[in-house]
Amino acid sequence: MDSSTLREENAALLALVRSCEKPDTWASLTNECVVRGSAVTVYEHRLDPIRHPYPDDWHDPQGTLFDDAASQPTDMQSDRLRRERIRALADLDVWKDQGLDFVSVFDPRFPSRLRATVDVPPFLFADGTLVPDDRGVSVVGSRHCTPEGMRFARACAGMLIDRGLTVVAGLAKGIDAFAHRTALEQGGRTVAFIGTGIRRCYPPENRDLQREIAEHGLVLSQFWPDAAPTRHSFPMRNALMSGYGIATIVADAGEHSGTRIQARQAQRHGRPVIINRMVLDKAKWARDLAHRPGIYIVGDAAEAAHALDDIQRIDTGVDQLIRNILQAETAYA
Repeated sequence: MDSSTLREENAALLALVRSCEKPDTWASLTNECVVRGSAVTVYEHRLDPIRHPYPDDWHDPQGTLFDDAASQPTDMQSDRLRRERIRALADLDVWKDQGLDFVSVFDPRFPSRLRATVDVPPFLFADGTLVPDDRGVSVVGSRHCTPEGMRFARACAGMLIDRGLTVVAGLAKGIDAFAHRTALEQGGRTVAFIGTGIRRCYPPENRDLQREIAEHGLVLSQFWPDAAPTRHSFPMRNALMSGYGIATIVADAGEHSGTRIQARQAQRHGRPVIINRMVLDKAKWARDLAHRPGIYIVGDAAEAAHALDDIQRIDTGVDQLIRNILQAETAYA
């Protein structure tokens, strides 16, 4: 896709999400665009489904069986779509002039694993180096972690770097910060998903850490550039962390820790979860997950490494199966 085509796709995608109304959601619109292979196609269909039907739609040319007018957008909806597209084109130019890296789901640089999740975001803002096929593992846990949890997180982050894997975390205090710093200290790659806009830093004391991650790894945000932190933004970023990587390691967490959200999201995404055994003593949600498929309970980083061996064998097999299917479909076509 050339740059002008990508710009049109990005503008159409932004227009769709900004004019989103129930029952649609950003995720449902994005999935529709991905399935159709084009945001422009969806945008034009939303403007006028009669003139721009989907290829698999059927319309009665005489209008005798179905009332097509019922599916037609109102003038107000069409006007809003057109206005949002004009606004989107202007915003894309402004963001580019400001040095912001806007990466839509149609951009070949968009993280491939994240694109395949059910709650794929329409876009990300990136600060750092994007690796579309990045193989990362989240290391997450409580902001107010125990010394044992901190040691476990650092040991696991070091183990991931030794294996050439990316350490993924959420730039929060506690476990997240320890995981990021360990990766940086050992010269490895780390990716931070933040719960604010890309031009903000939360918590403020991690400003220098965020800058260092951007210089040596990658910072990603799914929010508008100046978006402030909210009670909903952090669970949303946890969902993306789960979808980005091949697994999640829970280093330390209590009953009400936000970490439980990522563990549950990982199950929803079909991603394995490695849980530090001591978390079972503190959190019922961890005990409830313990016997489910794809859950590994470990006592130290060495056991976490053995769990990753199993996970990577399965992951490699799935990747090869997908490649074989795609090759077969290409040969058949």
